[in-house]
Amino acid sequence: MMRAASLCCLFLGLAAAKLETKRSPRTKLAPRAAAKRGGGASSLWADYQSALDTKPLLTKACTSLVGFGLSDAMTQILIEKIDFNAMRLVKMASFGFLIHGTTGHYFYQFLDSVMSGATPLFVAAKVAIDQTLWAPVFMVMFFSYMMIFEGTPELIVDKIKQDVFTAVKGSWMTWIPAHTINFAFVPPSQRLLYINSIQIFFNMFMSVIGNKKTE
Repeated sequence: MMRAASLCCLFLGLAAAKLETKRSPRTKLAPRAAAKRGGGASSLWADYQSALDTKPLLTKACTSLVGFGLSDAMTQILIEKIDFNAMRLVKMASFGFLIHGTTGHYFYQFLDSVMSGATPLFVAAKVAIDQTLWAPVFMVMFFSYMMIFEGTPELIVDKIKQDVFTAVKGSWMTWIPAHTINFAFVPPSQRLLYINSIQIFFNMFMSVIGNKKTE
């Protein structure tokens, strides 16, 4: 299931990134992309690596767009089983593209720049920083975006007070073990792909809580 989610994020994120790349002047292929590629998944992976080399921010933003959009569609169809709300999907997917992909790119780049390597001490420190500092900030951004998109910015504070602790607690349960693996074993350039693969399922929780009516 996790492998399928990774491939789905990779394929659709790459497709979105390529659409933008076609509009830009051709650039010299990075060494990894210039190498002879095989077919199937290996070719797809080589294309994704090439996109990360040439347009890292756009590629990660597109990957997050796919991850958030796919998780919301799955939530609506498989969990809530409601009449499909396309605007809600746009809300979640646009958050992935505009906020999650971009902030994640710079935040994890910063963490890796100040604590390079995967020693046990660095891994523990990165997980602690991510979940004690970044997770609450991220949840505030998430709920604020949800309310602004819906045209109810006056409800931002109430929404945060109502749901932020539940969201952060869910983040701790999911991301402390997930990020231990992330910071110990995943190459920095592929962190957001790994995160989005898990995020597809975590975002089903986020989709429910993010779209819950503010009391």
